[in-house]
This record gives sequence, structure tokens and C-alpha cells, in this order.
Amino acid sequence: MIEIELKGHADDKVFERVRENFTFMRKEVHEDIYFSHPCRDFSETDEALRIRIKRFNGHFEAFLTYKGPKIDSISKSRKEIEVSIEDVDAYLELLNLLGFREILTVKKTREKYYVEKGVTITLDEVEGLGKFVEIEKLAKDEEEVQKEVPRLMEILKSLGIKKFERKSYLELLMEKLNSSTEL
Repeated sequence: MIEIELKGHADDKVFERVRENFTFMRKEVHEDIYFSHPCRDFSETDEALRIRIKRFNGHFEAFLTYKGPKIDSISKSRKEIEVSIEDVDAYLELLNLLGFREILTVKKTREKYYVEKGVTITLDEVEGLGKFVEIEKLAKDEEEVQKEVPRLMEILKSLGIKKFERKSYLELLMEKLNSSTEL
């Protein structure tokens, strides 16, 4: 499947508009552990591999996720393969033994809202970065991506999003860390 994803910088007003206009699903706490590949540079290939630990309503879920390169020039749409995992420590050990290395952990609080069948909006407060809003939908193929991206973008614009962001939270945090070490 292809995950269609658009993200924008948000503020309290945007958060309020989402809360007023869409149906609250749940609040989640995410810990995303990102890995570097032993043989290729994911920052050059525009790929990502992570373990996401998700906590909500007293539950715990974990997933190993591969994200392929972005497939268009506007959104963050990309092929995504996600596998549920039970034993995070075993997967961490496995990846380390195979030569993958942890590069950064992204922590965020996420509020998830229902927009329509197959479409959700999330309000993200990311440690070290601030507030963002994301809209997501799964697509079968790239043709559907081209059709849906403008429609999803209009929904975000109607909420007051003026600055869209194609970079991942990992990329944004890495840039911030690199610029602070250069000072």
C-alpha cells in the first residue's frame, strides 16, 4: 500500500479547528526509534526504517516500519510496509546484530481524528520541534495519490495551514541537531 501523507506546521488555532470539526478517536504517545542501514545511506535514498512504540488507553503496540522514497513532489506519499511486533527488545537486538544502528528517537504526543472513511487527521506535539498536523489516507496506486493529494491539501488549508512540510520529523530533528552543533 501507499500512504498518502501531508503535513503542516500548526499552532493552537489549527489544533482548535481540528478538535471542533472532526471526531476524536484517541490520544497516543509515540516513541519512534530510527535506524541507519549498514550498506546504504537512507538519507540519500529517501528511505526509513523504524520501530514505533505506541501507547494509548492503557494499551501498548509496537511496529517495525519500512518507508520507501517519496513518490511525488508535493506530499510525503510513499510505499510503507508495517509489521506488528511483540518483543521490541528482541527486534532491537536483531537489527543491531544485522548491522543496523539506532540514530535517533523521535517522541511525540498524537491526537487522532476521524475525517471520513479511510482519512484521518492527527495533531502532533513533537519533542524539540513543536506542533504539526498531518492528514493521511492509504492508496492502492500512484494514480490514486495524484487524485487525492490536492483534495487532502485543501482540507489542511481550510484549517489554516499555511506552511506545509515534506520532511519527516527525523529529518527536521537531525537538521536542528546539526545546526545547533555548528554554532
